[in-house]
Amino acid sequence: MPVFDNHEYLTEEEKRLKEDRNRTKYWKKWGPYVAERQWATVREDYSADGDAWSHFPHEHARSRTYRWGEDGIAGVCDSHGFQNIAFSFWNEKDAFLKERLFGLSNPQGNHGESIKEAHFHVDNTPTHSYMKYLYKYPQAEFPYEDLIKENARRGRTDKEYQILDTGVFDDNKYWDIFIETAKEDDDPDELLFRVTAWNRGPDPAPLHIIPQMWFRNTWAWGREPESNKPALQAVGDNMVKSQHHKLGERYLLLSPSPGVGPSGEDVHPKLIFTENDTNTELLYKVPNEQPYVKDAFHRCIVDGEKEAVNPAQTGTKSAAWFTFNEAGGVAPGECAVVRFRLSKKNTDYLDEEEFDDLMDKKKEEADDFYYRISPLPMADDLRNIQRQAFAGMMWCKQHYLFIWDEWANGDPAQPPPPPERKNIRNQTWKHLHCDDILSMPDSWEYPFFAAWDTSFHCITLAMIDPEFAKKQLDLFTREWYCHPNGQLPAYEWNFSDVNPPVHAWATFRVFKIERKLYGRQDLDFLERVFQKLLINFTWWVNRKDVDGKNVFEGGFLGLDNIGLFNRSEPLPTGGTLEQADSTGWMAFYCLNMLNMALELAKHRRIYEDIASKFFEHFILISDAMTFRMGHKDEKSLWNDEDGFYYDAISWGGPWIQQLPVRSLVGLIPLYATLTLEPELINKLPSFKKRVEWFMQNREDVAERTMFSIRKRGKGNRILLSLVNEERLTKILQRMLDEDEFLSEHGIRSLSKYHKDHPFSMDVNGQTFKVGYVPGDSDTGLFGGNSNWRGPIWLCVNFLLVESLQRFYLFFGQSLQVECPVGSGEYMHLGHVAEEIQHRLQHLFARDDNGRRSINGGNDVLDFDENWRDYLWFYEFFDGDSGRGLGATHQCGWTGLIARMIHDTGVSCRLPHTPRTPRIGMAHYFDDIFHRHASGAQTPKTPRSPHHLRRNSTTRSISARSDFEFNGMDDDKELTDDEAGSPEARRRSVSNSVVGLSNGSVREREETDQHLQSYITSQLERLKQERSEGEADGYVVPGSEEFEASATP
Repeated sequence: MPVFDNHEYLTEEEKRLKEDRNRTKYWKKWGPYVAERQWATVREDYSADGDAWSHFPHEHARSRTYRWGEDGIAGVCDSHGFQNIAFSFWNEKDAFLKERLFGLSNPQGNHGESIKEAHFHVDNTPTHSYMKYLYKYPQAEFPYEDLIKENARRGRTDKEYQILDTGVFDDNKYWDIFIETAKEDDDPDELLFRVTAWNRGPDPAPLHIIPQMWFRNTWAWGREPESNKPALQAVGDNMVKSQHHKLGERYLLLSPSPGVGPSGEDVHPKLIFTENDTNTELLYKVPNEQPYVKDAFHRCIVDGEKEAVNPAQTGTKSAAWFTFNEAGGVAPGECAVVRFRLSKKNTDYLDEEEFDDLMDKKKEEADDFYYRISPLPMADDLRNIQRQAFAGMMWCKQHYLFIWDEWANGDPAQPPPPPERKNIRNQTWKHLHCDDILSMPDSWEYPFFAAWDTSFHCITLAMIDPEFAKKQLDLFTREWYCHPNGQLPAYEWNFSDVNPPVHAWATFRVFKIERKLYGRQDLDFLERVFQKLLINFTWWVNRKDVDGKNVFEGGFLGLDNIGLFNRSEPLPTGGTLEQADSTGWMAFYCLNMLNMALELAKHRRIYEDIASKFFEHFILISDAMTFRMGHKDEKSLWNDEDGFYYDAISWGGPWIQQLPVRSLVGLIPLYATLTLEPELINKLPSFKKRVEWFMQNREDVAERTMFSIRKRGKGNRILLSLVNEERLTKILQRMLDEDEFLSEHGIRSLSKYHKDHPFSMDVNGQTFKVGYVPGDSDTGLFGGNSNWRGPIWLCVNFLLVESLQRFYLFFGQSLQVECPVGSGEYMHLGHVAEEIQHRLQHLFARDDNGRRSINGGNDVLDFDENWRDYLWFYEFFDGDSGRGLGATHQCGWTGLIARMIHDTGVSCRLPHTPRTPRIGMAHYFDDIFHRHASGAQTPKTPRSPHHLRRNSTTRSISARSDFEFNGMDDDKELTDDEAGSPEARRRSVSNSVVGLSNGSVREREETDQHLQSYITSQLERLKQERSEGEADGYVVPGSEEFEASATP
């Protein structure tokens, strides 16, 4: 766990993480690594034209074998995706078995591909010792055709037609299906599964629960001997034996389920088997090589084709068919329960009491682990948001398999791919060999890695699992990912696309986060990635600054439609697009490489020379961004009249035309800022000497790009920045203006100024135009499923917040700006950063009317007791309303909200309430402090409030809570008897010491005392900051993670 008060206590989850880190136990061997969508991915596309969406559509998925992965609902598999377990359902109304989540392909959606389901990632720990997933399954026929047709009818200016709009959930006629997975205390190979399906409707309803276990098809491609083919077979009525040449022998043991009808008879599973092979007869009119194929379970259960499954009860795909339909099915408000386990042990009895006790224990251990990540008092709602953000990060982990040579050339036992396919995409990435667990941007919409997304993922991941975060960053620089020329792969649709260079930033931040939170300093990781990034940096310089001017191109750089033109294609005007964001990114890259080099130089002096190189390179980029060639009256990327940076078209020499679009492009140069501590410089004599030489011999350049060399800042720091104080204040006047960039929910990607003042240009009879579009994209650029012309994106906001915090480290109280512009309220940049973080949290947090902005005013999502506490983590957000847009499970970079809550959640006010005046803030913190101090002296770990034992005689868990978060109204007054510490006032807590030795009890008590001391000291500090008018007392959250320092 994180170190508090110089004391470390390992929670049970932390002990597992340590064992996994030390390789004494492989706790991460099994996890939620099954994709939610494998169909229509580039890996599965063997077409001649590269149209992945039509080559492998959704309707093929149940009958056609995948080559490169598997998909399913709440799927769990081993770390190489060989053996898979996932869940399927049938309501006796649907035309086919619900085996995977449904969504529209890119051509079908009015804003590109889009999932059309209601599912939530509720909980998950880093070792996957406890996982929880919620799927809301309609009792009426699933509205597949309605969703397809209505979205096809709508245009780009219309909202998407979502499943909640269809009426299929009206009158609560649906199932809340909770799927939980847990691991045994001492054996990571022992997996327990529990499905609890609650009938939320007014009438009895039937439900079929069909957990499936199968092997990824590795035998049909001619690359393995026949003897390696895995096998499943029934062993008795309730057990399946599995055999795999790499995983060994395992047993799936199923327990009879409590009956739901008047007979009271248990529901026993029916075991059915088939092969994970394509139904070629159905899809291609080619006879099947053997009669049992992939879609057999659908045909058996839904169509009644009993002969579709293998009567010998063997195969490579199996299912346990539980039917809950006696007397009309499960009664209103009641639940159906399925329990089973996957084990190496050949036992024929499953003790349900022990089973449920273990589930409860793993949930409590998860509570303990996550509480100690963010122990400071905060609103229950924020803690719930943070917990689900962490859970989403875990559920978005996926086994990703892609071997270019096999993909491009085809398999020996299959027809060769069309020859023209090789030239469609990724033909220069022949070295790629991916077979890893990767963090995906979104579990359904983006089931493939995206390099710059991953960098943001790792910031949040490092809070709970630094090892996994480091592994992700390291992988992309390894020779089987990184191109020999130094380019990092972008994403599978085009590995050669150029993403912003954020890898160095993420690497250094993860290194510092681990050191600060966990007291571990992994210099080997830092040095290894740094060495590979030297190659990548060289690639950027050689490929994106071809003229050596230190002004960079870069293409779309992840910002899709932000520009006037498609920035990944040649300009229709001719010339070259000099990009303010690309140049800003490279300056940012330079500073992060400098930061890493300085950190390494503390241990190996040779890195001082490399640090000097990046110091000088940054200075030259900074100078070129403003002065280009050094000519008098020349135009650059900076517009002094507007006080903003713009892209510009250059035709060579003095011929340059700025494109005056106020967008994120002009804010990105703020990212390139770094403060240097004089103590560190003094400890590195070679670097210090080189800096002094540069100042003396290149004084003209140094003075116009390093105004702080002469003027030292707070703590005698030196500031390296693309902008000086004058430019910084000019840019912030735009950024903090609510009529331009600042919204109630963060910083917009395009100024609202362009709502009434769009910018356009006529080129060869064609008009190109950029206007403010706060919601979904109104163009088809880059698929049309994202929009950078007005919405709010958490990833770029996060970097802006960090930049403001870095500026505060230099300016301190001396620089105050009006925020918002026109409010009359002035604050230092540390508080501006905090204000933006609070506004971003207001996207998710309930306001005083009980609404969440992300829900777009939907009453069901805001107020229904079975919906209101679950959240979707959208890809981006409406620039005016905060409504969630794009992918719904973008826990990757939207998961950054967990970090923001960690840093500033304790002071976050309710959305849509005025920003608290400083004197009010002092009272607020005083109130928090005294409420905490007057409570119990031992901090407690939060636990579910309604945690009741099941009725052991019926083995029903209908008395158990189906929702693990309190969701209690924070404004509700509690009596003194109900109170204690602020955490205890709001939660039942787990403080059981049953089964612990006296030494363990004492260790826990000592840990709680240290944690109490830490919480008290932090609240005292916060209180003092406010009560003293913040005179030099403000501490930037996480500032120790920003820069190399003289001390560890």
